[in-house]
Amino acid sequence: MKLFEYEAKQILSGKGVKIPRSILIAPEDDPIAKMKEAGLEPPVVVKAQVLVAGRGKAGGIKMAKTEEDVKKYVQELFNKPIKGIVPKLLLIEEAIPHEQELYAAIVMDRSERKPVILASKYGGMDIEEISREKPESIVRQHVDPFIGLKGYQARLIGKRIGLAGKALSSFSKFLTALYEAFMEYDAELAESNPLALVGDEVIPLDARMIVDDNALYRHPELAKERLEESGEYTEWEIKARKQGLGFVELDGDIGIIGNGAGLTMTTMDLVYEFGGKPANFLDIGGGASAELVKKAVSFLIEYPKAKKIFINIFGGITRGDEVAKGIVKALQELGDVSKPIVIRLAGTKAEEGKKILEEAGITAFTDPIEAVKKVVSL
Repeated sequence: MKLFEYEAKQILSGKGVKIPRSILIAPEDDPIAKMKEAGLEPPVVVKAQVLVAGRGKAGGIKMAKTEEDVKKYVQELFNKPIKGIVPKLLLIEEAIPHEQELYAAIVMDRSERKPVILASKYGGMDIEEISREKPESIVRQHVDPFIGLKGYQARLIGKRIGLAGKALSSFSKFLTALYEAFMEYDAELAESNPLALVGDEVIPLDARMIVDDNALYRHPELAKERLEESGEYTEWEIKARKQGLGFVELDGDIGIIGNGAGLTMTTMDLVYEFGGKPANFLDIGGGASAELVKKAVSFLIEYPKAKKIFINIFGGITRGDEVAKGIVKALQELGDVSKPIVIRLAGTKAEEGKKILEEAGITAFTDPIEAVKKVVSL
């Protein structure tokens, strides 16, 4: 889950990091009145709060030198889609003159199973640009999560990007705070770009954090509904996620349901192999209940891209009789279903499941190849 810039900065501020003075405004707010209340005066930076990278290039960040500029840019940004998303909030932040822009980030290196710190003396660019244009400038330092980031490591990284004296000390403290936030919030990414060098002090002019979705139960204060704002999901993917379904929209016409990501992807490969095109990926996971199966089947029956449906279940902890009950319930509740449905059922309680389906007038396949050929040919 991506956090807004203002949320990431609030987290860093709570770790003792100095951040620019700012206010958050909604469309109904008077920006000038709120600025005066907070003691903010132009020049300020007006920033669209959207959950996409590259806001500046997309016109989502404006420098306002006068109050008239502020009014103009606020009105403009509240009506301007940034990569397809119209912002619901704007951040108005003091403009901070600075000598240099740095880059600092922490990401999870899955191959090493450790966080890795990335830093560069060239901030203000995407890390992809830096790595392409100045690859030698990027400093990488893995951190043992059982030990944590040590002060000497943070100072060594600062030295390697050209810092010294008080600036080095400030950078070291910032990096330590960034690492603490990264670990505390179960982040996949914590980044500041640009990280401004102002005299002997570093100040994050921008901040990004992405929290691992699987850890959101530990951070209920962050688990707000923000699917629409992310720009990452289609209308049907948003609907599915709100129902607790693992669904990805594709361009074909065969709706796919499988139990387990591996089986579901294999099912998609088989459909392609025999000349079909999947309309989606939908994984009901292991041990799915009849209620979850009913929800998944009902969803695909409503999903317009799926002209026919293929359900591929190999029971381990998933029980065939539960799957069958869910399918029958969905068909009974929806009444006259015109979409053809092909089912392959094998494994735990498969025979019991097939009997339930047969009583409802449905024949299930055991061989996945036969089942795929059938659904493709329909």
